[in-house]
Amino acid sequence: MSAADKAHTRPARWRSPAGWPLRTRLVATMIALLAVLGLVVGGTAELYLKQSLYSQIDARMDEVQKLSRGFGGGGPGGQKNPDSSDSSQDSVNVPPGAEANWIFLYYDSSMVQQDGGRLLFRDTSTTNTNSRYSGYFEPVTDVEKAALLSVGAVGNKKTVSVGEIGNYRVTIFRTRSGQPGSSQNSGYTVVALPLSDANDTLIKVAGFTGCVILGSLLIAGWAGALIVRRTLKPLDRVAATASRVAELRLDRGEVQLAQRVPAQDTDPRTEVGQVGAALNRMLDHVGNALEARHASEMQVRQFVADASHELRTPLAAIRGYAELTRRSRQPIPDELAHVLGRVESEAKRMTTLVEDLLLLARLDAGRPLAQDPVDLTMLAVDATSDAHATAPRHYWQLDLPDEPVTVIGDGARLHQVLANLLANARTHTPEGTTVTVKVGTMPNAAVLQVIDNGQGIQAELVPHIFERFARGDSSRSRAAGSTGLGLSIVHAVVTSHGGKVGVQSRPGQTIFTVMLPATVPQVVPSAEHHTPYLPRVG
Repeated sequence: MSAADKAHTRPARWRSPAGWPLRTRLVATMIALLAVLGLVVGGTAELYLKQSLYSQIDARMDEVQKLSRGFGGGGPGGQKNPDSSDSSQDSVNVPPGAEANWIFLYYDSSMVQQDGGRLLFRDTSTTNTNSRYSGYFEPVTDVEKAALLSVGAVGNKKTVSVGEIGNYRVTIFRTRSGQPGSSQNSGYTVVALPLSDANDTLIKVAGFTGCVILGSLLIAGWAGALIVRRTLKPLDRVAATASRVAELRLDRGEVQLAQRVPAQDTDPRTEVGQVGAALNRMLDHVGNALEARHASEMQVRQFVADASHELRTPLAAIRGYAELTRRSRQPIPDELAHVLGRVESEAKRMTTLVEDLLLLARLDAGRPLAQDPVDLTMLAVDATSDAHATAPRHYWQLDLPDEPVTVIGDGARLHQVLANLLANARTHTPEGTTVTVKVGTMPNAAVLQVIDNGQGIQAELVPHIFERFARGDSSRSRAAGSTGLGLSIVHAVVTSHGGKVGVQSRPGQTIFTVMLPATVPQVVPSAEHHTPYLPRVG
């Protein structure tokens, strides 16, 4: 099996996109483009949303920076909550708007931590009537402090992963003690706002966007398939027209090439219409060429038939005069007798050639054959007996079934088929060759085989063995070479009977097989098309 055949038989899931149908490629391309577009739009929206959310967080950090003076738990400018009754965890005042899990770290000018931690709230409604909730700082670990301080220079805003408590947006700013307007630099404040809510929002939006994109792709694929299928229907009609033309027999006989693409599919303004119009123009040219070819063939056939018919009379006269001269009572010189014998012999050979050409011309013209019951077993017996009488030094054998094998056809022509096959075996095999005539049956067909154990047929000649004037090397013959029309007559007669003929040859065995249908079909198939189904050489 060739690489191309393997590619065609390969399962569809292994085919590259280049082997996909046009519809599939169009829909796949559309879905791929929509997927890329959706990813670009969704990614851009996600980035914009992230930037917007982080900008809002940065703005809140700036507010905290403005409002943080005077607040804090024991740090510079900070104060304890005087209402706290918890000795282990002092409550603190925090900047307005501060929320749980925010981190405040207060350092002096030497970057020694004074106070701060992660802001948490507890319910104080039972002990404090001023505020139901009070805030307190939960200490952070050294690792978490190091991560927070990695923000770098004062004023930078950076996203930092703070251990197990998650990602934070962190900044550092200077704090000043004393009254507002004091220029004394008393320390630094680290403010970190959690990004959990922002990240959750981004994840939810990303998931929702992905679902929307996926659903849109499914809907677009379904709708696109319908649209593409409807759009390409004219192309289907064009392809159907081409397929119907491809099924026509164009190699022989008169061809009625009436198939054309419908007018609705030949609009030159569309691509499919251009293809349809081009196909119609091509079919017009092909139709004209086939008509010209058929007219030429008919002229040649008529010429051959007329010439063969006209040559029969002078050839008969030549043979008659040659035979009459030989029978003359007057003595004829030996040299003249030899010449007259050669004239008579060549006249007989030319008469046979003319008769063969006339028969082929009549078969080509479709002359009806007789439709009578023909017993192939008796036909084989008679033809083999004649061959034995002609070439007694060949070994002739019969392999016949117990019951007669009968077909419907022209007995004289079928006898000629078998006689030509036997003559071919006799002419192209040496003396002492065994030739077997075998008659049998297959489902709905009768089989006639001529088998010899000669040297076989040249491999390059086998594909052309049934062509007219096809000859092998004349040195294979023990006598003169044949005219090259015997097997072509076999092919023409068998084909006219609706049968098939084929040959299989190898050194030491050559089999000619003729298969005739039990009933004559309405459409006569070509013998070449049936050759692969002939019985194989054992």
